[in-house]
Amino acid sequence: MNWNQLISAKRWGYEHREQNEHFDARSEFQRDYDRLIFSSPFRRLQNKTQVFPLPGVVFVHNRLTHSLEVASVGRSLGRLVYNLLKKKHPNIDQEAPFLQEVGNIISAACLSHDLGNPAFGHSGEAAISTFFTDGKGLKYQEMVSKEQWADLTHFEGNANALRILTHAFNGKDPKGFALTYTSLASIVKYPCSAIDGHVKGSHHRKKYGFFDSEKGGFEQIARELGIAKDPHNPKGYMRHPLVYLVEAADDICYNIIDLEDAHHLKILSYKEVEDLLLPLCAGEDLRARLDSLADTASKVSLLRAKAINTLINGCAQLFVDREADFLEGTFDKALMDALSPEIVAHMKLISDISVQRIYNAPTVVQIEIAGFKVMNALLEEFVPAYLKTNKSMFDKKVVAMMPEQFHSERDDTYSKIRAVLDYVSGMTDVYAVDLYRKIKGISIASLD
Repeated sequence: MNWNQLISAKRWGYEHREQNEHFDARSEFQRDYDRLIFSSPFRRLQNKTQVFPLPGVVFVHNRLTHSLEVASVGRSLGRLVYNLLKKKHPNIDQEAPFLQEVGNIISAACLSHDLGNPAFGHSGEAAISTFFTDGKGLKYQEMVSKEQWADLTHFEGNANALRILTHAFNGKDPKGFALTYTSLASIVKYPCSAIDGHVKGSHHRKKYGFFDSEKGGFEQIARELGIAKDPHNPKGYMRHPLVYLVEAADDICYNIIDLEDAHHLKILSYKEVEDLLLPLCAGEDLRARLDSLADTASKVSLLRAKAINTLINGCAQLFVDREADFLEGTFDKALMDALSPEIVAHMKLISDISVQRIYNAPTVVQIEIAGFKVMNALLEEFVPAYLKTNKSMFDKKVVAMMPEQFHSERDDTYSKIRAVLDYVSGMTDVYAVDLYRKIKGISIASLD
């Protein structure tokens, strides 16, 4: 793989448009960022759970604020990587003119990395999958292919993001978001289909990155960008190198910022957070500054900023040092897992404490359980109603609740199920709960 081909301004749906190397007010990749930030799917992230329940009396991060912060870290990572690569290869601007845009590419990809996540976080993903493995959706197994069934039984938010960005929804622009090929490729962490994913010991096949419905689209992107084929899976690909930077930005944010939220909610004391973050604040003696601050939230903010800065610098330097491995497709772990042994061990400690104290906190578990029940109940109503040929009056009423944009023009079972999943997975936590209550008769819409 080579940078000149990997970073392309070719745009989905506008493949024959000439690429512009002479930037106007905005580059093509800045346009990607702007299209995402003004979009409805992105705005809906403000009412999707990150970790802690929404809404709350104390501000915590939701999917939208998380994505904005990941984009900020991603932009810094990208700019730093470009500056380091330019020192390493003085003529790189001539060899790969779009490489200077890597910060904008990474920030755009970071904005969209959680776009496909359903309501209630990973509990929502599990609910969709379980509906087909152990619920009423199991009866549809014989009506779809093995590849399609693997999609349905392992719902993946990463793959759903690619669908949202490229699928021609009814009444919407048939070109989807019309993002650049490089921005699209940069969000596909696991470039294989569901049936080829979930391979232990393989970082780029730990899950999967595109549904069967988007397989052809991703293959088109991969061919254009010259993404290497996977030598161990002839139907799959290696990662686009920039995926590692998007992944690193996400890893940095959730590992560090979840501690900040836990402190706000009094799950972790200030002393516990300081003990976890201070070792990551390399190169500075922060004791005097910390002691000068009376507000513990301000102290945590300072620690958070310094820790993130350490991790950004470490990941960027590692990426440039191992550039050849990324271009050859032989780097098979996350950047954060390849930093110094001291940092890796400390991040493992943070992860273990987060699992024990944060992700298993009663309020978090309660929303996961409730979300699981809500999502499963919605699927039990919408999937059978939408698939029935001879619909009852009730079925017709249920289907009428689905906005026209989510209806499938294709008549096969997989496409119809995928249409329902498009609708349900796009719901916010608040909307899903409200719809659940109305369908179950728990609450009734006002007639005023």
